[in-house]
Amino acid sequence: MINIQAIDHVVFRVVDLEKVAKFYVAVLGARWEKKQEAIGLYQLRAGTALIDLVPVDGQIGQMGGAAPGAEGRNVDHVCFQVLPWDGDAILRDLREHGIESEIVSRYGAQGEGPSIYLADPEGNDLELKGPPWAPIPKR
Repeated sequence: MINIQAIDHVVFRVVDLEKVAKFYVAVLGARWEKKQEAIGLYQLRAGTALIDLVPVDGQIGQMGGAAPGAEGRNVDHVCFQVLPWDGDAILRDLREHGIESEIVSRYGAQGEGPSIYLADPEGNDLELKGPPWAPIPKR
C-alpha cells in the first residue's frame, strides 16, 4: 500500500521565469535550490518541498505543449502548509506585494482551518493553509 506523507515537489510550466521566480522568493519566502539551465529546470525550496519552474520554451517545457493561460492550466492549485500561522501578518505581507485576499475556513489534510487563496504572476492558483482550528470544548 502507498502511504503519502507530504508534497515532495510541484512543477509549474511558466512563460516568464524571472517574474514567477521573483514572486515565489520575494512574496512566499522560497529560496533558490538548484538551476539546471541545460534542460530548463529551475528549483526553489519551500520548506520540505520543492517548487520546480519549467519555462515553456525550454527542453522540458516544450514537451508539455502550449503555454498555460486563461483557457488552459497545467495545475488547478497547490496548497502549502504555513507554520507558524499568523493570518493577519500573512495578509499584511501579501498586501505589501499588491495581493488582496482573505482568510476562509477550509478543510485540508490536517482538518478544518484557516486558508488563503492567491495566484502567482502566471495565474497558478495557490492556497496557504494554517493548522486546524482548536477543538471546541464540550459542555
